[in-house]
Amino acid sequence: MSETPQSSYLDLPDNLPIPQDDGAADHLVGTKLDSVTLKATDGSQVDLSKLSGMTVVFIYPKTGVPGVALPDGWDDIPGARGCTPQACSYRDNYDALKKHVDNLFGLSVQSSEYQKELKDRVELPYQILSDFDFKFANSLNLPTFEANSMKLLKRLTLIIKDGVIIKKHYPVFPSNKDVNWVLTSFSV
Repeated sequence: MSETPQSSYLDLPDNLPIPQDDGAADHLVGTKLDSVTLKATDGSQVDLSKLSGMTVVFIYPKTGVPGVALPDGWDDIPGARGCTPQACSYRDNYDALKKHVDNLFGLSVQSSEYQKELKDRVELPYQILSDFDFKFANSLNLPTFEANSMKLLKRLTLIIKDGVIIKKHYPVFPSNKDVNWVLTSFSV
């Protein structure tokens, strides 16, 4: 079987450091979302606080682009590697998720144009939201880290019901198993 150009972005190395729970997301469950409008990859504007029903938002640092090197030391940062595998695991489980979830989004601080490249390349059936200006992240005091002078969000998944966070998964590791946590959350 020949290797596809994106296979290196879908595979996770076996020796990635495991992120530790630093308590940076402990305050989130029970929080009502502030009204913050985010641009989606289809050009629409989404305010997560106004969505009814169950919403899942998986938050990730940044996706890579084929042919562009990851930031120096990326694999040494606990929890940084694995954004594309995580997005693809949500794609691959989309039908199962839609039985429980009214809205599903990915979210990062990358521009919508950058995010659209990933959405199109790996054929994601859901939208990715851009928090380019950190308004959503700052409103919730989401955990962040720095890499190569870039401020990025730590990987975190939120389950939101009618604008209130009811569950959180933090830290998320490995990233491609995060969707299993979400599905298990609805089977209990």
